[in-house]
Amino acid sequence: MKKIVLLLTFVAFIIGCSNETTNTDQKVSTEEAVVELTLIELGEFDSLAGNFVDKEVKVAGIVDHVCKHGGKKLLLVNDNGDVHINSEERFDDALVGSEVTVIGIVREFRVDEGYCLKMEEDNIANHKDGGIDEEELKEEMDYIQEYRDEMTEKNVDHLSYYSLDYVSMDEVIGTEKTEATEG
Repeated sequence: MKKIVLLLTFVAFIIGCSNETTNTDQKVSTEEAVVELTLIELGEFDSLAGNFVDKEVKVAGIVDHVCKHGGKKLLLVNDNGDVHINSEERFDDALVGSEVTVIGIVREFRVDEGYCLKMEEDNIANHKDGGIDEEELKEEMDYIQEYRDEMTEKNVDHLSYYSLDYVSMDEVIGTEKTEATEG
């Protein structure tokens, strides 16, 4: 009987060790897994971005502009397209003219009838308060009508505009390698 208990204990020990090794191996392989991000060409960004809303992607191009009003936006361009990139931190102005690859999270801004109505209300209120004159009000109302006309023309209930929330800069070519944002 003693031999059977000893044998069962040994078998349980071996099974337990084998399961521990498997779990450890799974943890290591999960931790080491590298997620390959989709590189979206700028010329295809607007047409493909809807498939990647709230997901990380890569884009590559030349930094055309860093916003002068806070520096937390930049415009990435190439001959085929462009994309706006927004950041919580200020971008370094020295990036202008650099070829970069940016990793970011795709964000969608939707313009629909509700948005148009809100814009109209805000503009009318701003006009009544003296914030904008009659000519500016007309320009704003014409701009809102252009949204409506485009939705009608495309037979859609909303228009989507895509941008990226900055995560990191993968490479900087064309200037001395620097941090992408100032801290």
